[in-house]
Amino acid sequence: MNAMTHHARIEALTFDLDDTLWDNRPVMEHAESTHYAWLDTALADWLAAAPLGELFAGHDRYAQRFPLDAYIERRLALARRYPLRRGDFTWLRERALVELLEEYGLPRSAAHLWATAAIGHFLTLRHTLTPYPEAIPLLDALRQRYALAAITNGNADLKRLELAQHFPVVIAAGELLAPKPDARPFLAALARLGSRPARALHVGDSWKEDVLPAWRLGMQVAWIDKHDERRTDLPPGVHRLGHIRELTALLGRLNGECREPVSDR
Repeated sequence: MNAMTHHARIEALTFDLDDTLWDNRPVMEHAESTHYAWLDTALADWLAAAPLGELFAGHDRYAQRFPLDAYIERRLALARRYPLRRGDFTWLRERALVELLEEYGLPRSAAHLWATAAIGHFLTLRHTLTPYPEAIPLLDALRQRYALAAITNGNADLKRLELAQHFPVVIAAGELLAPKPDARPFLAALARLGSRPARALHVGDSWKEDVLPAWRLGMQVAWIDKHDERRTDLPPGVHRLGHIRELTALLGRLNGECREPVSDR
């Protein structure tokens, strides 16, 4: 286990995205319900005007046959069936939609087309988000002094967000089939930054997916305690923050008070 009593100067920072740099729950709740309602309405309109629609006369609408809960459960079942894909959320969503649309009665080609359209709609909504007010000025300041990377299990595409300019390295862990808490996305980020665990700090909100894997690698960790868990068992090198805005002060303490081993010079 990690038992560091002092540490080298921090030179690299890795960040989780969802619920670390923005509040993700309202974003996802809106995207989830809105894109599914859009699919139900658009599909009903299309079937009403298409020759194929005669086969669905008198049938329940799609979302009556497969309500949102059924879509969520199908994604969970797919994650269990394809464990390597458990963190590839866009793939799980699209595969679940294709299966449900085929079960509804659409030909495979139409099921794929509608699933693709629905996922496109979802991703647009999923990227309609507002970072915490402190996030962008904080990252503007940090990138002047530290090498920055993002490590995410989610399907947020930073290229679609203003935050992209702050992260020259982005590791989409789920799409790499190695979602956190797997150590590989952390090691990949550090390798691309040209750093190593002893000189890096990871910033994230999840105890299981951010804190533990980073700490076990020998990284310092800024734990954003979003749910106010206030754990009392913080190991050396794990620092609890109530909000991302407290990160600058933590880095000042760490780099101002660190004692750097002679072998690191």
